[in-house]
Amino acid sequence: MQSILPPSVDATLELLEACDYIADRRLATAVFLALKLRRPLFLEGEAGVGKTEIAKVLAAGLARPLVRLQCYEGLDTAAAVYEWNYPRQMIEIRLAEATGNVERGELAHDIFTTRFLLRRPLLQALAPDDGATPVLLIDELDRADEPFEAYLLEVLSDYQVTIPELGTIRAETPPVVVITSNRTREIHDAIKRRCLYHWVDFPDVARELAIVRRKCPAASESLAREIVGVTQRLRALDLFKAPGVAETLDWAEALVALDRITLDPQTVADTLGALLKYQDDVGAITPDVAARLVREAQAII
Repeated sequence: MQSILPPSVDATLELLEACDYIADRRLATAVFLALKLRRPLFLEGEAGVGKTEIAKVLAAGLARPLVRLQCYEGLDTAAAVYEWNYPRQMIEIRLAEATGNVERGELAHDIFTTRFLLRRPLLQALAPDDGATPVLLIDELDRADEPFEAYLLEVLSDYQVTIPELGTIRAETPPVVVITSNRTREIHDAIKRRCLYHWVDFPDVARELAIVRRKCPAASESLAREIVGVTQRLRALDLFKAPGVAETLDWAEALVALDRITLDPQTVADTLGALLKYQDDVGAITPDVAARLVREAQAII
């Protein structure tokens, strides 16, 4: 693993592949530029196409800690940035009162210091305790509320946060920032302007086959090809949720666990729960459709 930034797009491709991430050149270029220009990387795309994995791979490949902020509805600064350790502050106040050493102004100053500060992911990334510059993953930003997006503008523009009692805390070295969105809602343009943007699409046949070979080497060559063929055909159907790469790999592992070396319609029907996650989608794959998918998979591969 390397601790310095890759010097070129080719080196970025090699770094990703060394960590078992098979990327296309456009994605590798976006990653390289984000690292080179010290800009946040905003990755948008369907669930399960490998957006979150990019941050994990960068942390591993650059030998940096990963700080992850998982977004959700109602996320606020107390969970994302910092909060004060109120129980410890109360103990400090009680001790001061017990010893009779209570000067209000001085006590108020003493309890609002960094030793009473609970660092949440954003502050951990900007001011890490060990000084190691991390990779900051802001995952599924589309799940958070719009006011939280507004709060992020200072972080993404200047790599700093403001704490009223302490002032502004700025990162000595900006972290590598990766933001992901499944596009369940539109992210404000002000966020996107501060980032380099890349849409992570489903892989083509060749790249998905390479991913299955790398991530599930126990699958036979013929099985891997048929898995990819069926998955590619499913994405062409009118499904509520097309299977992502994560589901392809889950399916491959399930078929290996069942000791399958090739696909047949019955096996497809029996294992659809590893590939499709909605009953309407599973119900749409009738035995006739399953048989057709297997035939077409064998034909395109």
